[in-house]
Amino acid sequence: MARRVIYSMSTSLDGFIVGPDGTFDWSVPDEEIFQFAIDEVRAVDVHLLGRRLYETMLYWETAEQDPSLDDKELEFAGIWRSLPKVVFSRSLSAVQGTNTRLASGSLTEEIGRLTSKPAGGDIAIGGAALAADAASLGLIDEYRLRVYPVLVGGGIPYFPRRDQHVDLEQVEFRTFRSKVVYLRYRVGR
Repeated sequence: MARRVIYSMSTSLDGFIVGPDGTFDWSVPDEEIFQFAIDEVRAVDVHLLGRRLYETMLYWETAEQDPSLDDKELEFAGIWRSLPKVVFSRSLSAVQGTNTRLASGSLTEEIGRLTSKPAGGDIAIGGAALAADAASLGLIDEYRLRVYPVLVGGGIPYFPRRDQHVDLEQVEFRTFRSKVVYLRYRVGR
């Protein structure tokens, strides 16, 4: 089976991953959703990140030093540290973190190299701008959304405005106890 490129993020019902004030505290996962996210990341072989998401996720590189973390958070920190990560940035000249490197080529080149290698896991892509670039290039195979029952009224959209039509096939649908809805779609080719 070929490696898939997956865009998975939490979003508000009105389609934003970050609200107009730059916060996303409305998407803090409960225990059930956090376990789901752990399982999803465990199935990933490499994670491609834009600069802003990379900077947000840096916390998990040293999270085990935070005495307030519970066992699940420590488990996620361990998985995240061991996961290979590729950061795309025009402003960074170096990155920190275990198994983390700056992209050495374009998004198309990096994904081409990664998909040509035999591996067991998928390629995750995160960060709205990076995912928008990948979507416009036709590089995303699956969209995975955790839709929170909240309207934030603006901010950074999960789906960028595009000038192309993309057919999607629903693969999975799930409602969590917290009323968050998980949607998984495969891109029709």
